[in-house]
Amino acid sequence: MGMRRTPLAKAIATGRVQHDRKRFRDRNEPESTGPLGPPPVWMTNKDQRAAWERFRADIPWLQKAHRCLTVIACVAHADLASGGDFDVRKANLLRQCLGQMGATPVDASKITMPGEETADDPADKYFA
Repeated sequence: MGMRRTPLAKAIATGRVQHDRKRFRDRNEPESTGPLGPPPVWMTNKDQRAAWERFRADIPWLQKAHRCLTVIACVAHADLASGGDFDVRKANLLRQCLGQMGATPVDASKITMPGEETADDPADKYFA
């Protein structure tokens, strides 16, 4: 079974590149195909399109190459949010997609995007 690798864009966003310089020094990542962009034109369901915009805002390292996975996540998210019967398989599919996109709560807690203000750390007074 292959080793899971942290995408370089996610490593940069989370600060992993600074923490593990040797690990990312010689990383060969495919060229970016550009940002995720707007939802596909054929995606006409407003709930799916809203999910797309939410994922695009909440997971800024997604790129054009992630569009297919994002479509699957949007369809699952919209179906679950529609208020119908809860489908455990669809919820699991969404969870898997979010994990593959690096959008689980564990990953989100590690991310600080440039320009974000952080709250004052009470321990700072001991290290000043």
